[in-house]
Amino acid sequence: RRREVEIKHGRVSMLATMGYITPEITGKFPGFLSPLNNLKFEDVPNGLAALKVVPSGGWAQILAYCFLCELEGFDPKDREPGNLGFRPPFLYTEDPALRSRRLAAELANGRLAMMAIIGMFFQDGLTGSAWGDWANYTDSPLRAFENELGVQAPVGFFDPLNLSSDGNVEEFKRRREVEIKHGRISMLATMGYITPEVTGKLPGYLNPSDPSSAFENIPNGLGAISKVSIGGWVQIIAYMAFCEASGRNSRGDAPGDFGWKPPLLATNDPATKSRRLNAELANGRLAMMAIIGMFFQDGLTGSAWGDWANYTESPLRAFENELGVQAPVGFWDPLGLAADGDVENFTRRRETEIKHGRISMLATMGYITPELTGKLPGMLSPSKGISFSEIPNGLGAISKVPSLGWGQIVAYCAFCEVNGMNNRGDAAGDFGWKLLTSADPEEKNKKLSAEIANGRLAMMAIIGMF
Repeated sequence: RRREVEIKHGRVSMLATMGYITPEITGKFPGFLSPLNNLKFEDVPNGLAALKVVPSGGWAQILAYCFLCELEGFDPKDREPGNLGFRPPFLYTEDPALRSRRLAAELANGRLAMMAIIGMFFQDGLTGSAWGDWANYTDSPLRAFENELGVQAPVGFFDPLNLSSDGNVEEFKRRREVEIKHGRISMLATMGYITPEVTGKLPGYLNPSDPSSAFENIPNGLGAISKVSIGGWVQIIAYMAFCEASGRNSRGDAPGDFGWKPPLLATNDPATKSRRLNAELANGRLAMMAIIGMFFQDGLTGSAWGDWANYTESPLRAFENELGVQAPVGFWDPLGLAADGDVENFTRRRETEIKHGRISMLATMGYITPELTGKLPGMLSPSKGISFSEIPNGLGAISKVPSLGWGQIVAYCAFCEVNGMNNRGDAAGDFGWKLLTSADPEEKNKKLSAEIANGRLAMMAIIGMF
């Protein structure tokens, strides 16, 4: 039933899509759609706007034709979905393979047409044109801001949270003011991080009354906060208050305009001014991202440049040299399971990983080997008359193994578990079995890393096989 519905919707959508496209390419019919109403075909707009132009007599004809198609296609007898007995020339064929390919093409084209016609309806509803010309969408609240500063390639007007969707100009200007202010502060802060590292620090003292407060003794970045004296903080806050109060009395019409005309940057040329203001916005956005990154790196490592070697307190440092830390991802813990630095928990999870990997390697080989080498000769269960050759490969074998066989499997699993409890070594997964090991530490480490990597691959492989 669902396939019947899919085919029907696909066919209607293909006709509707062509109905949108054809008049744009070939033009409209000559003559009259309704001689009685003096309505010509060329007077009927393309798309959704045609709905209100078609006269009531035309709608009656459309509905009558739809009813005829439904009645003609109605057949209570069992039939192939979508097969209404229509055999279009150049498309119908008696060749089964070719027929199957053409029916599959019809389904695919119908699915594409359903997506296409929905897109055309949406574009038409917004813009009045099936081709969605943005210039026609004059009612969009975003049109008020699409030519504002900051609308830059490649994203254009970027408002993923639809903050400007209400078209409120006052709110837009307030947010733009905030953006510019944060950008300017971030540019100063970013340069404040970078400049001392490149040019060195100022000579002299931050606080002349304190001999230990030489500028060269003040650390770069967040560490400087604890070194500034109370008098210094008072000066910083007083300067900020002066900037805020001064800005209130010298505000221009444009957001961020305080009447300051910096030499080499201010200009009376409108095009150059617009370009420079756009550059300020773009640089401010970049600086906001940069300073947040610097704060994060500084907080973790004590350095704005985020040297990982300095982050000795990271709980992950306990595990970064463990087995399984391999290129290209290195220490990979996307869920942060090892973030607490608990060695016991890490060892337990590594034990579980190795165990699952070993079982998965055996299971994967159990799937593959019978397909390549054939099955064992003889009987799986002489008492039941079941030979190995009768056991299907894969999950189908579960229902063929007799209860006594399952008893042997469970007993062997229990033996392995109990035996492992009494032969556990210090390392995760070490049960004292020396088959592939090596006395050379480097070679041993390489083989154990290979086991973990192969186990991870096998876990993915067996899930796919299941």
